[in-house]
Amino acid sequence: MDHAADPSAAVDAPPASTLITPQPRPLTPEWLTTLAGQVALVSGASSGIGRAVALALGRSGADVVVNFASDSQGAGHVVTELHALGRRAIAVQADVSREADVEAMFARAVSEFGTLHIVVCNAGLQRDAPLEQMTLEQWNTVIGVNLTGQFLCARAAVREFKRRGFDDRSVALGKIICMSSVHQRIPWAGHANYAASKGGVMLLMQTMAQELAAQRIRVNGIAPGAIRTPINTAAWHTRQARDELMALVPYGRIGEPDDVARAAVWLASDAADYVTGATLFVDGGMTLYPGFVGRG
Repeated sequence: MDHAADPSAAVDAPPASTLITPQPRPLTPEWLTTLAGQVALVSGASSGIGRAVALALGRSGADVVVNFASDSQGAGHVVTELHALGRRAIAVQADVSREADVEAMFARAVSEFGTLHIVVCNAGLQRDAPLEQMTLEQWNTVIGVNLTGQFLCARAAVREFKRRGFDDRSVALGKIICMSSVHQRIPWAGHANYAASKGGVMLLMQTMAQELAAQRIRVNGIAPGAIRTPINTAAWHTRQARDELMALVPYGRIGEPDDVARAAVWLASDAADYVTGATLFVDGGMTLYPGFVGRG
């Protein structure tokens, strides 16, 4: 039976109390990708991908909370660059694996800016070792920052979005972006803790998106591939290393942090308003199994 054509057909619907109808601004071209008037928090924003995302959000009009764990100088430079763009910005130290740190960071952000509209869960690290040599400390450190940290930041974000309610700055109640990796899909020998954390991020993101969609909170992921950042200098620093890396990247170049940042701005904008629960792979084709080219 075609339920759409039969008004008498019973179709289960969410309880009326969960259906929140905002009064959105018109989605005219000039509003689609602007983040003007919105406030973003980016974890792990003192360098690399986080820095690029924070600056790209600022260039699109958002004020930005720049989180850092230990690099206060790097975070300060990002704040200075955001101020030069005419944006409001503060740097806030927090270890995202610690609940008290995350709660204090969000309280500071709300105290300074009034609310948050966008949260980018970006903080991540590696502690690599062969499986039989990996210590429990290495395992727990990576899971704590890369996975638990995303849970803690996302939970705090949802609480703030609901406290604020809808305003006229975005069609959505709030936007969460989970920074994952191609290794949510590709196994990575010698990096069991990192690959496990990113696989967890994928299902955490999808589960949150499923749970929160009816409340108009969008949750999406970005899975970068080989990106030129300080964390992976060894992968591209020499010609031999670069050639070996390029064998895994069909598009033939190393990604730049701005490649990821542009994706984050789009996902945070109203241009992506019907997108939730998706992972955007920014990887030059690394997840397309390039080793099979010519071997089929």
